[in-house]
Amino acid sequence: MANRLEALPMPVWSRNSFGALRDRILTNPRFLSWAGAFPLTRSIARRRAGDLFDLCAGFAYSQVLFACVKLGLFDLLRSGPLSPEELAACAGIPMDAAGRLLKAASALRLAEDRGGGRFGLGPLGAAVAGNPGIAAMIEHHAHLYADLADPVALLRGEKSTTALSAYWPYAGTATPSALGEDQVAPYSRLMALSLPLVAEEVLDAYPIARHRRLLDVGGGEGVFIAAAAARARELELGVFDLPAVADRARRRLEESEFADRATVFGGDFLTDPLPEGADLISLVRVILDHDDTNALRILKAVRKALSRDGTLLLGEPLAETPGAEAVGAYFTFYLMAMGRGRPRSFDELKTLLTEAGFGRITLVIGRRVLRTGIVTARPHA
Repeated sequence: MANRLEALPMPVWSRNSFGALRDRILTNPRFLSWAGAFPLTRSIARRRAGDLFDLCAGFAYSQVLFACVKLGLFDLLRSGPLSPEELAACAGIPMDAAGRLLKAASALRLAEDRGGGRFGLGPLGAAVAGNPGIAAMIEHHAHLYADLADPVALLRGEKSTTALSAYWPYAGTATPSALGEDQVAPYSRLMALSLPLVAEEVLDAYPIARHRRLLDVGGGEGVFIAAAAARARELELGVFDLPAVADRARRRLEESEFADRATVFGGDFLTDPLPEGADLISLVRVILDHDDTNALRILKAVRKALSRDGTLLLGEPLAETPGAEAVGAYFTFYLMAMGRGRPRSFDELKTLLTEAGFGRITLVIGRRVLRTGIVTARPHA
């Protein structure tokens, strides 16, 4: 009994009382002054001050990164260290500005001072240089920056249109199936470039080769099924997305080595039935794009299409993930700017999955930097 009591969570009234006491202490100027001087608390106070500064300066940090990508700095540094003069000539900016950018990038570990006035790739810059998907994600953030120029207006719902809702046109139309090639091309390219990181994380966590047929719903240009094909040579493959996106997937997959075992379906998963017969259906970065009503509609459609012995494989960022809470904060504002959807905790997803007719719901958190939530569920008998 003692062990069981110790395992119980702290009562809400105790958490509230403790929190109120902590708030009074941490907002007391005399305590803050004492904590900054006392040897045992000095390092904590300095770390908190540093964290607060990073929050205040975060937008400037992101703009340094954005400028590095737009100017192709990381690609230039892959060929060897550069001086400000050389960067100025390559990037078409004044030498003083080039020097400022290199020093700022070095402070953020995007570049690295190699001595003699020359700068090479830093550890974070190298990560961007080695992955075009990351660079593409950073470039498209220009839309998010525009929408967050007045975050209070966004919170109040005062913006009738946003840059991100135009970039993701299916988010703002009642007839996404009518979208044309030119409307879906920008975001389809971005997803195709950025999805391999997530696909590897999901496939590292789940043994996909145990299945016969995979259907990737909302699968874009087929990047996820391509990654799955490389891991399961006998797996039949299918991808379902909007008609214009499906056309792009069809052209891409026709040139692949597994074209003979891949089928592409066009439709709207909110209104059209999904193809039946798959014993594995994947939803990768799909559910968080939708409110609860439509998320439940998608999950019920998957449940109906899935074979009796099948599995749902869901991969997306989760809110309230220990050690990755900032991911949830980022997607909360991103999706608000986009105009629909929200990141959910595992418990919230589990509630939706249960209502849709799924059981045996399990969670694995990816081990890579993206910390993708990988959820599996099986249909109730």
